[in-house]
Amino acid sequence: MAKERIVSQNAQVAEPEAEFDPQVLEIRPRALADYVGQRALVERLGIALDAAKARGDTMEHVLLHGPPGLGKTTLAHVIAAEMGTKAYITSGPALTKAGDLVGTLTKMEAGDILFIDEIHRLPASVEEYIYPAMEDRRIDFTLDSGMHARVVTISLKPFTLIGATTRAGLLTQALRSRFGIAQHLEFYAHADLVSILVRAAGIYGIRGIREDAFDAIAARARGTPRIALRLLRRVRDFAQVRGQGIADAKTVASALALEGIDARGLDELDRKYMRAIADIYRGGPVGVEAIAATLAEDSGTLEDVVEPYLLQIGFLARTRQGRRLTKHGADAIGFTLSGDAPSDGQLFE
Repeated sequence: MAKERIVSQNAQVAEPEAEFDPQVLEIRPRALADYVGQRALVERLGIALDAAKARGDTMEHVLLHGPPGLGKTTLAHVIAAEMGTKAYITSGPALTKAGDLVGTLTKMEAGDILFIDEIHRLPASVEEYIYPAMEDRRIDFTLDSGMHARVVTISLKPFTLIGATTRAGLLTQALRSRFGIAQHLEFYAHADLVSILVRAAGIYGIRGIREDAFDAIAARARGTPRIALRLLRRVRDFAQVRGQGIADAKTVASALALEGIDARGLDELDRKYMRAIADIYRGGPVGVEAIAATLAEDSGTLEDVVEPYLLQIGFLARTRQGRRLTKHGADAIGFTLSGDAPSDGQLFE
């Protein structure tokens, strides 16, 4: 079994602690006022929610896009709680046939929320059923085929569809245009991550954690709450076993060094990615497929998990010719760029 990448922004569904520990569920805010970060998004959603409740209407369909781990699923639960309704959670790959979607929509009550994660991966045959459901609150379901084919129209109760995607560009224009609200989630500021960690430490019952430990964890969290909470749990375990229950910045450094995570939040895969560009391709430019082949990794993993953070901190430039290390990125791994290397301010593709 492959080793879990502790700083991965992808959901770890099989992680027992995240799946069954009721404390983890308590960490999710239940009201929009308790949601930390994404202030512009929260304000816009608050206005839409207040207006819908004042009219006695359902919330408009919402599309949330941005990197993994930033709170898209949490926002779906918050919207359902604010509206006093249920949230049904599924994902694009799970809806393999039209019957899967029809079964969920027909059991929903008025005002309920249907949250579809990775909505860009919906099969085309299923997506066609979503259009009339979103616009006309009905589904035209075809029974049999050929000369015996007949269409059955199923009326639906008013509902809100919340779609989440890490790749908004892969959505069809027909689907994207049917969302009344489309919002991008940004990486979190350091102060917001610290606030999330302080609240989570209280829920976990971590008593011996110092203020500088929160700062140290937030600095390594890649601007992502999901990662910050996972690192907090690893520091908690390390402090309990080797730190006499006390966690400070030194404990954080020691705990996460065991996981191969440095002070910037970079792990072994990040460093291997940068070293491949530096040592094999002389700093770039190089295509992502070539890097993936060199590392024996999936190119989608590199694009979704590794590159966003390296771009964010200015270690990587994505140019028309391919990926290149910036001066900051080269300095971080002790590599000297050639004279034609891109400056840190070079425009990305």
